[in-house]
Amino acid sequence: MQEDHVSTHQAEEDARNEAIQIYLNGRIVPKDQAVVSVYDSGFMLGDGIWEGLRLYNNHWAFLDDHMDRLFEASLALDLDIGMTRDQVIAALLNTQAANGMTTDAHARLMITRGVKSRPFQHPSLSQQGPTVTIIMEHSKPSIPRPIRLATVPHQRGLPMTQDPKLNSHSKLNCILACIAAEKAGADEALMLDVNGFVNTTNACNFFIVRKGAVWTSTGDYCMNGITRQKVIDLCRANDIPVYERNYSLVDTYGADEAFLTGTFGAQTPVGNIDGRQIGDGQMGPMTKRLRALYKDLIEKECA
Repeated sequence: MQEDHVSTHQAEEDARNEAIQIYLNGRIVPKDQAVVSVYDSGFMLGDGIWEGLRLYNNHWAFLDDHMDRLFEASLALDLDIGMTRDQVIAALLNTQAANGMTTDAHARLMITRGVKSRPFQHPSLSQQGPTVTIIMEHSKPSIPRPIRLATVPHQRGLPMTQDPKLNSHSKLNCILACIAAEKAGADEALMLDVNGFVNTTNACNFFIVRKGAVWTSTGDYCMNGITRQKVIDLCRANDIPVYERNYSLVDTYGADEAFLTGTFGAQTPVGNIDGRQIGDGQMGPMTKRLRALYKDLIEKECA
């Protein structure tokens, strides 16, 4: 009998989250008052961008990297955030202070094109300026076992359809992939690229370990995650062979280890893919080593 479903964003229950304060368009309001219009372009069309950030030791990890990615995405969407970089950071810090958070917190910073004058697609109908929201929760990862993956038919697409490098509100493709994986008895979906090479999961970046070397996809068809890049950088700085390359499911099934990366879970072990046990089904030595290196990096970053 299979164990219960596990999410890569599973956190310990924390009663304090019932009374959190949320940033909404320049105001910090109680959770039950943080509401947006049904005419908001994010609700209506998924027209928006977002960043997930984690708080360690009173510091938001890799904040500059997150701000770089947010403002780059705003250029791609031609979405005027209506705030400077410093103002966005100030909003984040003010929301943190309002919630009295010092560590083990997660923020979801969301910006949409704003309220539309009529319920249709054209961006010119968003005339009131952007909607800016920061949801901040007490959040400590609690993932009780290695993740199970199932390969699904859904792909991360070509840049001219919807560029997977964008942290877009339009996540339906990934949600459908996740549903397909759950129907197959897995926790999360392993998605291929348009050429059939192993790419990413529906919510995290994906790595394998083979004969002491770390492999991940080329990055052409996946979200170029900040944690993904930090792991690549840590490998290079510590003489661990690392390759951004095309590789197949054959390579994946024969891997010694597999793990996921993301802002929330950092490095999450994968124990099973398409019913095949990876390694001994537990967290492998390379994943443990990279976790320790990443923890050291966080301690330096957030000293």
